[in-house]
Amino acid sequence: MLAAHLLSTSQIVITLLLYGLALLWALARVSWVELLADSRRQHLFYGSVFVLAVLWLVRREFDSGLTFHFIGLTAVTLLLDWQLAILAGALAQLALIALGVDDAAAMGANGLLRILLPVLVTVLILRGLERFRPTNLFLYIFISGFFAAALSAAAVVLVGMGLLSWGGQLSVPDTALEFFGYLLLVMFPEAFINGTAVTGLVVFYPQWVETFDSDRYLQEPYDSGDQ
Repeated sequence: MLAAHLLSTSQIVITLLLYGLALLWALARVSWVELLADSRRQHLFYGSVFVLAVLWLVRREFDSGLTFHFIGLTAVTLLLDWQLAILAGALAQLALIALGVDDAAAMGANGLLRILLPVLVTVLILRGLERFRPTNLFLYIFISGFFAAALSAAAVVLVGMGLLSWGGQLSVPDTALEFFGYLLLVMFPEAFINGTAVTGLVVFYPQWVETFDSDRYLQEPYDSGDQ
């Protein structure tokens, strides 16, 4: 994530406006009646806020103002769907700002990077997979879980580099191999954490996962000999 001094005033304002609009859109699309009526879903939402805040506290900060940490939004998006995933991420981010860990001035840029972008990538991959209406459980786990998380991490790095390049703060890696190595360093751990979480959820508590069609993925295999 980025410190405020790495961003120009125009970047701070533009990213904050985009982030604010996305939050308003998510708030408008949440089914509040269903959420308030379902205590289990409320517990999953608040639990996701807590887990994200703790996960983001495990970080590596550099003197330049860059911070690296796991994201975790792929698993949360699959668990809650995109509307509540954005709100859960926003509340976790506000908690970090209140603790003085995050830079309030960079809230818009970091919200775009650590929340909106991973949620968007995950939703696009999930919807692309669901167009084929697969019945193999492993397709959901590996494509929507592992692969979506890895691609989300890569997208965050690339867009973050784009913001730094726009502001003239980017130090370009010496070779393409070095850059690819940086990507792998963030993609594999992010894929492992999210994929493992998604695997555990769909195996033990599939009814908790909002985006998981248990009727299709967990249906009994067809056997012509039963007729």
